[in-house]
Amino acid sequence: MDLEHWLWLAVAAYGLHVLEEFALNWRDWASAVIGLPVEWADFYVVNGLVIVLGIVAANLAMAAPAVALAFPALMMINGIFFHILPFIRTRGRYSPGLGTAVVLFLPIGFACYTEASAAGQLDAGVMVGSILIGAALMAMPIVLLKIRDRPYFRQDRP
Repeated sequence: MDLEHWLWLAVAAYGLHVLEEFALNWRDWASAVIGLPVEWADFYVVNGLVIVLGIVAANLAMAAPAVALAFPALMMINGIFFHILPFIRTRGRYSPGLGTAVVLFLPIGFACYTEASAAGQLDAGVMVGSILIGAALMAMPIVLLKIRDRPYFRQDRP
């Protein structure tokens, strides 16, 4: 499989991840464990956008590998920092999404980078760029959720 095919598989994996998070009530876990002020509407919008980003990544695999690899970077950052580490930190409290993060995100993310390397599409700049873009994409909704209730950003003020 080439990078484009791996990225399409990553999109499917993300869909399964969203299903696991939804079915096992990630919203309440996120509120209780990591203090994220998230509602189901936020969950739907953010994850819908992530799927769109995955589709864009798959379509950019050959033309812009740093941008395309940002999607598996985002997946691996999500899996490690928002599922595996909280599971460890809470001494085994299940994080909805942990199963798909371990079984799908990490292996598929690694496969994307391995294929890009084998195809000559991965150098230090692409690696660092993709990780930075993936981290920024992961951080953006969290930052927006954290600041949205600050007075400057509230839209119900006069």
